Amino acid sequence: MSGQDFFEQLNQKQTENLKKLMKRLKFIFFILLPIVILGIIGFQIATNYIWLETLDFESVYMTILTSRVALGVIGFILFLVVGYITLSWIRKSYLTYLNPNVIPNMISSKKASRQVILLTSIVFGVLGTVLIQGLGWEPALKLLNHEPFGTTDPHFNLDISFYLFVLPFLEFILGTLLSLSIIVLLAEIGAYSVFEMYRKSRNAQLHLGFTLGVIGLILAAQHFLEPYGTLLTNQVNAFQESAVYGLSYTDDVVNIPKSYILAVAAILLTVWMIVALIKGSLKGMVIPIAAYFVIVILGQLASVAVQQFVVSPNEFHQETPYLDENLEFTRDAYGLSDINEIDHPGNNTLDEDMVENNAPTIDNVRINDSRPLLDVYNQKQTIRNYYKFNDIDIDRYMIDGEYKQVFIGARELDISNLPEEAKQSWVNNKLRYTHGYGITMSHVNEIDSQGQPEYIMQDFPAEGVFDLERPQIYFGEESADSVIVNTNVEEFDYPNNDNRYEANTGVPLQGINKLLFSIKEGSFRMFVSDQLTDESQLLETRNIKERVNRIAPFFEYDQDPYLVVRDNGTLTWMLDGYLTAEGYPYAEPYEDNRNYIRNSVKVGVDAYTGEVDFYAADPEDPLYQTYANIFPDLFTEDVPEDIQAHFRYPEKLFKVQAEKWGTYHMSDLETFYNREDAWQFPTEKYYANDTVMEPYYISMKMPDEEAEEFVLNIPFTPKNRQNMIAWMGVRNDGDHYGELFVYNFPKQKNIYGPQQIENRINQDSYISQQLNLWAQGGSNVIRGNLLTYPIEDTVLYVEPIYIESSNATSLPEVKQVVVAYEDYIVMEPTFEEALDEIVRMVEEGAPGNAPEIDPDADPDTDPGNVEEGEDTQDQPILDAEQTLRDVSQLFDDYQNALTNGEWERAGEIMSDIEEMLNQN
Repeated sequence: MSGQDFFEQLNQKQTENLKKLMKRLKFIFFILLPIVILGIIGFQIATNYIWLETLDFESVYMTILTSRVALGVIGFILFLVVGYITLSWIRKSYLTYLNPNVIPNMISSKKASRQVILLTSIVFGVLGTVLIQGLGWEPALKLLNHEPFGTTDPHFNLDISFYLFVLPFLEFILGTLLSLSIIVLLAEIGAYSVFEMYRKSRNAQLHLGFTLGVIGLILAAQHFLEPYGTLLTNQVNAFQESAVYGLSYTDDVVNIPKSYILAVAAILLTVWMIVALIKGSLKGMVIPIAAYFVIVILGQLASVAVQQFVVSPNEFHQETPYLDENLEFTRDAYGLSDINEIDHPGNNTLDEDMVENNAPTIDNVRINDSRPLLDVYNQKQTIRNYYKFNDIDIDRYMIDGEYKQVFIGARELDISNLPEEAKQSWVNNKLRYTHGYGITMSHVNEIDSQGQPEYIMQDFPAEGVFDLERPQIYFGEESADSVIVNTNVEEFDYPNNDNRYEANTGVPLQGINKLLFSIKEGSFRMFVSDQLTDESQLLETRNIKERVNRIAPFFEYDQDPYLVVRDNGTLTWMLDGYLTAEGYPYAEPYEDNRNYIRNSVKVGVDAYTGEVDFYAADPEDPLYQTYANIFPDLFTEDVPEDIQAHFRYPEKLFKVQAEKWGTYHMSDLETFYNREDAWQFPTEKYYANDTVMEPYYISMKMPDEEAEEFVLNIPFTPKNRQNMIAWMGVRNDGDHYGELFVYNFPKQKNIYGPQQIENRINQDSYISQQLNLWAQGGSNVIRGNLLTYPIEDTVLYVEPIYIESSNATSLPEVKQVVVAYEDYIVMEPTFEEALDEIVRMVEEGAPGNAPEIDPDADPDTDPGNVEEGEDTQDQPILDAEQTLRDVSQLFDDYQNALTNGEWERAGEIMSDIEEMLNQN
């Protein structure tokens, strides 16, 4: 058989196999796969749309969907066209260069090759769809709808919006095109490696050269944008960082000119490469590529040299102009430019008159602590084991005409704690046990005789100062599955009481909806059950954080929702929505690359109906205005008064701002550069461990104001020291909402910091003795939040002491309260008694009784920083055998009283022990 006959038979067999393969591929790619993909996508779109339509947010969904579809089509066409042209060019190069006898029929056959190329290009187009619509829809919408900030950067004189909206989209487009070009180049290199076509085929060289030319032009465009990026980072080269966030000396002198040089070089070298390509000179094409990399390396070396030998030896002098911009723009990015700084004298003027003048503040001093209080609520107020309190939140209400701080918790249903038989029933899981019930609310400053909180709202049905119109909680913090309401099964409300859902905010389970959502829920029982009626509704996505994120996934949400009792007796969950951005010029990031944050959106979710409202908390924020342009039907700018009255400034935002203020409060540039006056959050004790203090809410009266306000605050201490240097707060009420202020304490006077007060508590012989005895008696001593109260021109410190028995069912109870002021420290059973004792000692001129400590001591090495249970006396207290036996007997009696919960009896025994010890 001749060689020609062999190839003819081979090609005939290849053609037959190819036809069979193409038939299968056509059926899979053109019929089966599109049906499956479109069916899945259509199903998801339909169920999402129906769910959002019940909440009146379908327009938000359609805005996102249409933008993604538009970008997906663009991406599909772009990648498909590029893929088709690339493969067609490769085929043409093969046909013109290779012997027709060695070319497979799949390539030589025009019809077959077109089908293969089209199928491959379609797959490539799908990749483009996924890439562009998935990453580009939000930058595209922001670009088309953005609002200016009204502030320009000092170097390029461009509005801030350019860096937040325009530049990211341009970088996304160029990055996508560069990635596409590199993929094409790699495909060409693989294809033209056959028989070294890249060296011998003119078509192959032209193809490679054209792609390299496109890459060169894209690189040039990226280099033209690089100068703007110097305002967004402190990275001056691949190896070094500047002391300045934003533009620095090295950026200004080297990096910006280097970027323009590289951009021009990329264009010129691209032209050089195209000319070399036309001439067929492979060597001529390599030279400009090598030249480009040489210029890049030289640019990096120049940047390193200037930073190392010009900037570093005299960094402050070189960076001074840029430090000022870093300071100013970072303050702007975090809303710190208008902070109100107040000089606080830290005087010793506490007296009875001051206490009377600040009675509302004193009356609202928080004695209970939310951390142990959660255990109390879950043991005392769940009533049944299938209820659960997930969290305890602090808020404020007008109660009997008085402004009061309260703790509030939602009693949610935890179906996992139902009896095993009940959990296995579909009817119980989906139709009967559908919701939690009611709230528990207690005073922050009142306890009963057993050290337990005084309740404002409690029990079943909900009893207290509020009349709850709808105490049922269908939506909450619990990770609850979907349920079906308005069925033939009565819904369990609480023991001996049933309920029927009266709202119309679920997904109606009639017609096609029933089929669609039965498939989505994976429940055939739901589709065929005779318990469902024409009025039945499906309540899905009942976790409030998941619910709001499903509606508006483009915001970041706080992880600590809180419940509000509205004036009409309904319950509404409040969540804080953060609008964040990367790329605010000159601003230091707070997390990853994000360096702009606002709490411009508050979200309310009705605990009964699940209705969601996105309230505009800061309509002047340009980022909010941009989102409002994109989604005009999303936001509500008319905030109900009873909702606005319970706006809380979020702890996360305040913490970010406070951390930045710890550095950016310094206005003197040299001090700022050296970080000489850096502040940090103090530490406090919880149980026996030192922990970094978190911001906390208190009620206090601001200077020149008549009434108390709800204030979120945090003290500051100098870095590596423990004295209090400042106290930062933010107002929460009325027209003053969001106003930041700082009390600056005199630097020439030592104002005790929280850890110093903790150390004084440890060193006080009377207090530490009692804490030790309680700890040795089989109980846990829990030290609550150490609260710092600036009252007029002085400072007061308060810390509750909890005692918790070691048995499994014990409850933490407030048994003592420590109050500290200047050099006075007192522990009494109640705050009122402790404060009265402090005032008495001050007015009588009694010497301070607080142990001396080193104000500069490191808390880790300070001898005062001892654990409960350690001895604090160097000399033995008991020096007589009889006394030892008597105390031992009393201590046994004391332990028995604690075990039996006889707290009053235990207190009497402790007093006897103290008296005996004091006599010895």
